[in-house]
Amino acid sequence: MTTSVDPTSVPHPSEIQQNRSSLDTTAARNLATTTKTVPQMQGISSRWLLRVLPWTQVSGGTYRVNRRLTHTLGDGRVEFVTQGTEVRVIPAELREMAPLRGFADAPTLEALAGRFVQQEFAPGDLLAEKGRPADRVILIAHGKLDRLGTGKYGDETVLGVLADGDALGDAVLLTADAEWEHSVRASTRVTALVLPRGQYEEVLAQSEALRDHVEEFRTALVPAQNKHGEAAIELAAGHVGEPELPGTFVDYERAPREYELSVAQTVLKIHSRVADLYNDPMNQLDQQLRLTVEALRERQEHEMINNREFGLLHNADLKQRIHTRSGPPTPDDLDELISRRRKTQVLLAHPRTIAAIGREWSARGIYPTGAELSGTDVRAWRGIPLLPCNKIPINPDQTSSILAMRLGEENQGVVGLHQTGIPDEYQPGLSVRFMGINEQAVIKYLVSAYYSAAVLVPDALGILEDVEIGH
Repeated sequence: MTTSVDPTSVPHPSEIQQNRSSLDTTAARNLATTTKTVPQMQGISSRWLLRVLPWTQVSGGTYRVNRRLTHTLGDGRVEFVTQGTEVRVIPAELREMAPLRGFADAPTLEALAGRFVQQEFAPGDLLAEKGRPADRVILIAHGKLDRLGTGKYGDETVLGVLADGDALGDAVLLTADAEWEHSVRASTRVTALVLPRGQYEEVLAQSEALRDHVEEFRTALVPAQNKHGEAAIELAAGHVGEPELPGTFVDYERAPREYELSVAQTVLKIHSRVADLYNDPMNQLDQQLRLTVEALRERQEHEMINNREFGLLHNADLKQRIHTRSGPPTPDDLDELISRRRKTQVLLAHPRTIAAIGREWSARGIYPTGAELSGTDVRAWRGIPLLPCNKIPINPDQTSSILAMRLGEENQGVVGLHQTGIPDEYQPGLSVRFMGINEQAVIKYLVSAYYSAAVLVPDALGILEDVEIGH
């Protein structure tokens, strides 16, 4: 059944308005103050690194880390020093190569060490080819390589594995006609120091002592050292009577690492008309400044992870960088990572890496109990908080890294660096300085954050590298 409506019977809107007995809500909103939020920002993260790091006051703007002198000879492995992404060989460590054992001319060793060039190799790169002229000395600072040969039936076979501290091309130091005895191919990413034959010959021509030593080719004496590679402290214990006690002193590094505070800055601009007229119910300057500070703190955490000079990813000791056993981050890999240091206090990983860790736990039927940190329930492994940090990069091949840290000066761990009490301080280590008003009536403020991070001893920071998260 269809019903028709007479258009003349529908009330006109003006008649409805006249018949109302109360105020319309549409009109009421024109006179009411809406309930509103403060400005929201999607880029704000948990910033766990900034929350868990103990912060050290750096009054002079520079923080020096003094360490005991570490010097290991006689173990057959070359050692290096790192500063950010730069790797250098310790001159005296060149004596680990057989032709230079016992060579004591420090200036010549320093000249040789200074001519090594840092090079990076990708997995699959061939560093040496059997039968080809050996024209360079290669020192492996970090990574793994396969020493290749020919099997019983002509197929390629792996004769051995070379890793951190190994050297190739010793024969280059003895003769210009040397050939590579084996092919060597990188199986992981490799950081190496390379000395071309021509550079070595220049030093050889200038040093009579080196020429004489190469001819003699004698072995070196092994100095006393403790298990950590530090110069041993002579002690006596369990003695009776009045024997003569050994004398000793504790030596230090000659050129300790110094960290200068870095800075992140921006200029906040706000029109005076906005600042004068639109401050109710929220202060426009306060809200603009709040979001600007949040963005600066996000950048600060990114730099403290990724900066090539002081970022944690680039300042872990080479011996504290390990690889996964099979690719994904298994419980065995996490155990290997935390076993490299005493008192591991925190693990840091990208959220996608944490998801990959959870998949490995579930696959093995492992459901670890969590931990509470700063009033927040977080995941944990062996009671160590596993914290998300989206500043840790994910590589194009879907791999990432996991950081393990011991924290604080009292633990000889990792510390954050800042300076408080700076002019116009808004937050610790962050200042907001008025820069004036320009001809367009725009008020400008310089917002600056000063910060850095320091690793006090090598085993305070460890990294599990090349963690596969794509499967």
